[in-house]
Amino acid sequence: MAAQPDFDPARLEPVLGGPVHLAPVSGGQSNPTWFVTCNGRKLVLRKKPLGATVDSAHAIDREYRVIAALQDSPVPVPRLVLYEADTDVIGTPFYVMERIAGEVSDTTDLPGLDPADRRAVHLDAARILAHLHTQDVQALGLQDFGRPSAYYERQVRRWRGQWQALEGRQDATLDALGDWFAANIPPENPAAIVHGDYRIGNVMFARDPARIAGVLDWELSTLGDPLADLAHWSMFYDLRPEQMGGLAGLDLAALGLPDRAEFMDAYHAAGGCPAPLGVFHRAFALFRMAVICEGITARADAGHAANADARAIGALAHGFARLADKLLSSDKSDIP
Repeated sequence: MAAQPDFDPARLEPVLGGPVHLAPVSGGQSNPTWFVTCNGRKLVLRKKPLGATVDSAHAIDREYRVIAALQDSPVPVPRLVLYEADTDVIGTPFYVMERIAGEVSDTTDLPGLDPADRRAVHLDAARILAHLHTQDVQALGLQDFGRPSAYYERQVRRWRGQWQALEGRQDATLDALGDWFAANIPPENPAAIVHGDYRIGNVMFARDPARIAGVLDWELSTLGDPLADLAHWSMFYDLRPEQMGGLAGLDLAALGLPDRAEFMDAYHAAGGCPAPLGVFHRAFALFRMAVICEGITARADAGHAANADARAIGALAHGFARLADKLLSSDKSDIP
């Protein structure tokens, strides 16, 4: 059975100027997303979910703002159509953008591509991430998009607090990890625009030639330490295929995929942050993902999950927390 919208599609007709046809966009656990066709125009609608949400999550307005700022930058993003803050239209704020021609993969190994194209897409992702991190925030008007300092201090406080705020969820490892991160904040790097969830599942790729056609899902973007994005992408080298489509255990060379060092080299060659990626950054990315997954489970329990697979995704939190703990226990000497 196809997913049904939590709003009346007819309410969009005065806004878009004609009859609309909706189709759900598969994947994604946070902001509900719909393909929209209106007067022959192919669009995408992103909205805030109905129901109670964690403070500062589902920031549709921030997502729209950063995409608007990057419209003519080297970072490929969708062309925007409109933003609607009035909740009387469909019940929550939303925005509409043009649909990008391309494909999305749920797994990092890009099974639909040949080895050379897989490599091209991954290395293009490294270059685009470097382009994002070297954008002039003042010139883009994003100087107030986030605080320019103490990024990891705020991140630890935010995600530790969101974990503690999830009533009924218990995990001693997550408790201990939160305490450890709070006591071991690393030196910070100069602030840049960070995507916040940079991974294969949040980009669209094109063929002929193989490349990144668009970077999507900007709701967690802010100003902060660029190593956070690198750590998030790097996390998928540590995750197994059954853990959100990770790469651990796969033959990267046979698949044509760059290993972690090659990805980092491509990022640095394109001008990305030169600071080393430490175990704190890598472990914290896993901790944060564990908290996000716990939040997905909580939304599923409350009946507000955005995807039918929410409970399965939420169940991954335990493994992410253990992996973060193992990483810290085995290599604390790498902490910058």
